[in-house]
Order: sequence, then C-alpha cells, then structure tokens
Amino acid sequence: MFRVLHSDPASIGSLGADIRALRKSRGLTLTQLAVALGRSVGWLSQVERDKSDPSISDLRMIAQALGVQMSLLFAHTSALADEQGYVVRAGARRPMGSGDEGLIEELLSPDLTDDFEVIHSTFEPRSKMQAPAFRPTQELGYVVSGKLDLTIGGRRFTVARGDSFRIRNELHEWANPYDEPATAIWVIAPPVY
Repeated sequence: MFRVLHSDPASIGSLGADIRALRKSRGLTLTQLAVALGRSVGWLSQVERDKSDPSISDLRMIAQALGVQMSLLFAHTSALADEQGYVVRAGARRPMGSGDEGLIEELLSPDLTDDFEVIHSTFEPRSKMQAPAFRPTQELGYVVSGKLDLTIGGRRFTVARGDSFRIRNELHEWANPYDEPATAIWVIAPPVY
C-alpha cells in the first residue's frame, strides 16, 4: 500500500483528488478514462474518492493515460492534517519526472485540484531539453537564479535572475549551457503534471 486511505471523499491533496483533477484538466469523463484503462467506471470512481487503492500496474496505466510520470501519482508526502491542502513544507515537495535531462522539478502547489499548478524547477549546468515541447497551456516562469536559454514559438531569449517569461500554447524548449545551475518558478494552467 502506498498511503493511508482518506475517509473524506473530498480529501485535498490525496491520490484520488489528483487523478480526478488531472482527468478533468484533460477533458476526460470517468467513462472515457475507465475505458482507456480497461476498468469499470465504478472502480475508477472509488479510486478518485480514495475508497480503493490502485495497484502499481494500475498506477502505471493511469499515468500513461493521463500523460504524466508515474512517480507523480505515488510521491505524496503526508502533511499534517491541519496543513493538508494549504502548506507544502520545503522538505515535503513532491518530485516530478526522472531528472534525466538535467531538470529536477518539484510541485509547490499543495495538490493538483486548482486551475493551475506551481512548479520549482532546477536546471543542471550544461543541460538541455531533449526535444521541443508543446502543451495546451499558459505558463509563466520566473528565474530565481542562474541563466537559461529559451526558444518560445521560434524566438530565442536568454533569461537571468529576476527575469520572467510567458509561454502560451507554443512550441518551446530550454537549455542551460552555463556552468551554474538555474532555478525557476513556473505557474502552469491547466495543471499538466
């Protein structure tokens, strides 16, 4: 078992709430996702309400159907009951992705139930995105430290500490060809992780 199941169906920050938020942000109904998973609507409804705990295989299929890294679905760190849904402690941020490209990302949002998510990204020195990406999102980034080279919609930019940038439904990529790590805070709507 990955976690303690919550008795409150409206649990904030739970696995079920995150699956529901990701499903809705992708415009999928319970039925559509259940069919994609080869499972019943009742089973998926119970998972989303934290009444049933999915297996590792189930989590792998859910992550694939929703287009997220599986680690996002089981990397929950328990928050104190009175802080859950409100506070994310520095040592309890949820890691996202593998970091293979030299990008380490952590979820700053308490969960994925809002219309947006906030991400803390660390770009390792001499790292680069493997391939340009397109997401149907609006994103705003703020560079906390270091420098990044960005290509957004075919235009090239170098951004440094204190600079901010926006990406709106555009093909984009990043690179940190510099000797120092770069960190940025991203606000992404709708949530994609």
